[in-house]
Amino acid sequence: MGVGSVGNPLLKLPEEQIKECTEHIAVICLSCEFKRLQQELERIYREAKMDNVSIAAFSDALLAFLAQNEG
Repeated sequence: MGVGSVGNPLLKLPEEQIKECTEHIAVICLSCEFKRLQQELERIYREAKMDNVSIAAFSDALLAFLAQNEG
């Protein structure tokens, strides 16, 4: 599923909620802690010979930070 895919559930939210979500994600992704985790996951995934290392590491790091903020 690519960016701007038809049927994106995020786009069904009110504009203000979308703005809040994207700002929250931007703050996470620009943090040093996020970048360190992403790099560490990339190293681990490369050693494990996974496919799409960069995408998997970014996605998993983002999910970890979002879950951390939920708890």
